[in-house]
Amino acid sequence: MSSTFRVLGIAGSLRKQSYNRALLRTATQLAPASLTFETAEWADFPPYDADVEAAGRPESVVRFRAQIAAADAILIATPEYNYSIPGGLKNAVDWASRPPEQPFNGKLLGIIGASGGDGGTMRSQYHWRQVAVFLNLHVMNKPEVFVRRAGDKFDAEGNLTDEAIRKTLTQYMQSFAEWIASHKK
Repeated sequence: MSSTFRVLGIAGSLRKQSYNRALLRTATQLAPASLTFETAEWADFPPYDADVEAAGRPESVVRFRAQIAAADAILIATPEYNYSIPGGLKNAVDWASRPPEQPFNGKLLGIIGASGGDGGTMRSQYHWRQVAVFLNLHVMNKPEVFVRRAGDKFDAEGNLTDEAIRKTLTQYMQSFAEWIASHKK
């Protein structure tokens, strides 16, 4: 691969020391050189409200939409809240996806996730795939990364310490880079 592709990384948790922020950071470190990363922040988005939108989108939303539009692909590191998508991140996606020029349209999407439970974000990732259909995002189906019992996989500084997960994540990022390149020919 001789091309370089821009990936927008989105951590699905607001907590600064979240496992998903750590997972996203590790994914960027393990990614092939053909991928460059920018990270999106959405913590200051108000709850979506059409009246607020009619008065003018918040600057943070405008910036987020521009980041999405400029990216070749998006990588979401998602937690799972109550068997589903984190509400705050879903709110950010709702803000960004409003017409006109819905910026997700046709973008490539990778989904990874870490949770404290045994499911490793399986349900949340499945729900993201459902949202992706409406947004016309193209999701990489395989391989998959589900980090179970994340508290045992990261140290206090947020470093991924589990070598099996590190190997899986490395393979995922290589596959993600190849998949992006195959779609951007």
